[in-house]
Amino acid sequence: MALPALVRVIAEKKVSRFCERRVPKQARHHVRLLYLFRGSTVTIVERRAPWHAGMKEWPSMPIAQIRYNEKTGRWRLYYADAAMGWQECSDIEATRDIDVLLREIDEDSTGIFWG
Repeated sequence: MALPALVRVIAEKKVSRFCERRVPKQARHHVRLLYLFRGSTVTIVERRAPWHAGMKEWPSMPIAQIRYNEKTGRWRLYYADAAMGWQECSDIEATRDIDVLLREIDEDSTGIFWG
């Protein structure tokens, strides 16, 4: 199910700011943090510059996924597992405020997002 328009606009603004703030300007020619919306899900992805001549594209690594439940109006946080699937962060409550989940990704007290 698609995100309500207003919820998406607010979420996109907050996630965009998060990605921009997370990577310093002077490092953006080496690493970028991007986000992709698909339906009611936003996925945060890290992209690294090619590190050898044979690479043509910037490789991507999924960092986090935040899913919106239209019935409850709450966001839930997921992390990428070793098989590149998504696992729910069960110790983090669903919330109406996406900033709470962005702070959790940024602080990463468990090391599941940034290692």
